[in-house]
Amino acid sequence: MTLSEFRRTLETLNDVNFIQPNGNFVPRHYHLTEIGLTTKQFIDCGGSVHTDKKACLQLWVANDFDHRLMPKKLIGIMDTSEPLFDGEDLEIEVEFENDTVGKYGVSFNGQNFTLTSTKTDCLAGDLCGIGDVNHKAKLSLAELGKTASSCCTPSSGCC
Repeated sequence: MTLSEFRRTLETLNDVNFIQPNGNFVPRHYHLTEIGLTTKQFIDCGGSVHTDKKACLQLWVANDFDHRLMPKKLIGIMDTSEPLFDGEDLEIEVEFENDTVGKYGVSFNGQNFTLTSTKTDCLAGDLCGIGDVNHKAKLSLAELGKTASSCCTPSSGCC
């Protein structure tokens, strides 16, 4: 979800709730301790340089159980942070601590924001020999015997 999508959604809400990937609500008395620009510059295993920018919201839970962050207040915080983003409509990433600080994407289910799990991935699979890890080649057993040069075969003497 981008900053503009998040803001448009906030304008329609009476409450701002987040649901964790496990289905539990982030406690409703959470605080938004930061909204910031995170920039990650890195080189992947294939040697390509990348820059990744996100708008990061950090949620924190304290002992003040009566605290509630309302949509209007959150919009005001977003307004204050706009200069950080230099007009870019960045994807939002949420930091929230359970056992450790996790980074999540954000979506909206029609009533609440949901924290979506993020994954790691190889960005240079074609260069480092991994290939497309999500694509599994389908071979018949007859084809497998023809393509596998180091495979154990009845005449190979391996068994």
